[in-house]
Amino acid sequence: MRAAGWAAAGLGAMCACASPGDRAPATHVADSAGATATATAAERVARYATVRLSADLAPLSAKERQMLPLLMDAAREMDTIYWQEVYPERDSLLASISDSSLRRLVEINYGPWDRLAGNEPFVPGVGPRAKGAAFYPADLTAATLDSAAAGDPALKGAYTLVRRDSAGRLTAVPYHSAFAAPTARAAARLRAAAALAEDPGLRRYLETRARALETDDYRASDFAWLDMRHNRLDIVVGPTETYDDELAGVKTAHESYVLIKDLDWSARLSRYAAMLPALQRGLPVPDAYRRETPGTDSDLNAYDVVYYAGQANAGGKTIAINLPNDEEVQLRKGTRRLQLKNAMRAKFDRILVPLADALIAPDQQRHITFDAFFENTMFHEVAHGLGIKQTINGRGTVRQALKERHNALEEEKADVLGLYMVSALNRQGELKADLLDNYVTFLAGIIRSVRFGASDSHGRANMTTFAFFRDHGAFTRDSASGTYRVDSARMAAAVDSLAGRILQLQGDGDYAGVAAFMDPTSRIGPVLQGDLDRLGTKGIPVDIIFEQGPEVLGLPPAPR
Repeated sequence: MRAAGWAAAGLGAMCACASPGDRAPATHVADSAGATATATAAERVARYATVRLSADLAPLSAKERQMLPLLMDAAREMDTIYWQEVYPERDSLLASISDSSLRRLVEINYGPWDRLAGNEPFVPGVGPRAKGAAFYPADLTAATLDSAAAGDPALKGAYTLVRRDSAGRLTAVPYHSAFAAPTARAAARLRAAAALAEDPGLRRYLETRARALETDDYRASDFAWLDMRHNRLDIVVGPTETYDDELAGVKTAHESYVLIKDLDWSARLSRYAAMLPALQRGLPVPDAYRRETPGTDSDLNAYDVVYYAGQANAGGKTIAINLPNDEEVQLRKGTRRLQLKNAMRAKFDRILVPLADALIAPDQQRHITFDAFFENTMFHEVAHGLGIKQTINGRGTVRQALKERHNALEEEKADVLGLYMVSALNRQGELKADLLDNYVTFLAGIIRSVRFGASDSHGRANMTTFAFFRDHGAFTRDSASGTYRVDSARMAAAVDSLAGRILQLQGDGDYAGVAAFMDPTSRIGPVLQGDLDRLGTKGIPVDIIFEQGPEVLGLPPAPR
């Protein structure tokens, strides 16, 4: 997903979900596209396909066209802040590099660690990435943080940096103080855009979001964002996801998406949010694990994204978003699920289709469809609203109980419950296509996501799901051709079985159980690794990077 800001909890992709997210403990995840210690910078850059982020501006009013460059300016400030959160020495690092490919790789990864290769360092002399990025002192341990936070809870706040004072004591520095200058610039641009906004809901959101950036009090702007219904333009901006905090899983990183709503596609999606309570009641778990009622005042919409910044733009790219992450807001108001249609289409055409041609059984390749890819991604986001947010045994929220293991399991839950929803809606006649389309496209999507690496929450989640489905016969691999085939009946049974397993782990807040469940299967085995190597030899990219900005849209920059 992608929380009292956007801050506190659970998905893609990017959640931003459906895309890379949490940088969990690294394992070896190389494919022959170049993600190994011996790969050159040029080989690593070649793992990305370049896509122009364009959109049809014809439906926009003159004022909406004026707003877009202002919103992009606000988004750029999230880039400035995000570098400070993950690699403050950006300028000195870039100044020390003469090779253009190596510089570009640093820019793509927001630092000298390859996000598609388990955060492997690729700049000579650079050591391992700190578990807490730059949110904490590099030598801080989780045990020391826990001990200090018992006396000062702000140390584990979602919107604070942790630093040492002159006496060596840990102290919490609020984001709005630590990043005062870029925050002020971003807020000013949001207010300038609000002055042009013709939709009252969008105007109120931009104004409250500007204030939230200046105060670190995001809940009012979350509600304002959820209240919008008729806006054609949108922006996600501020501290959102906790993926970069591998030390405690609580610090949110700054990011932004600038978006244009596709009204036609959005109309096709609008009815599904109202179905959540009934789908919750049908979950394949005992009643105690489905007792919560998901909010229904949430909506599904399709967008063309025209700008990515900050965490959303680092490494692999999000193609769907589920926000806010704040569990209290989710329970009171629900969430919004944003499908990034143009980015999704680019990944489908440039990556998933050639991947399926190489690895899916020839007679099942016709089941690889964009509609199924879109549905699987959409219902992944919807499924973040299903299940349980509070443990059933007094261990607090699921996020609190599972700590840094929460993100990967939540991503796996969303994947599996998304398939559960597709199956249920197919049985109800709400979805008309062949269910095998969704299953085969899902399997190809697992392999696509695994290429992001097991250091990414989505990659780890998909690797665990891959192993579970394999062991339950949901698919088989032909050793002669090296292609995969889905068994529809066994896939349906495996979906229910895995959904029940995950929901009970979450409801019990079973930290040790999650480790025992995920750790043994989150590594890529030699057979799958060989298949991924074949994708590399075929030149199939792992992810996408963007040409973006006002000039790509044919717009002038915002006046200064």
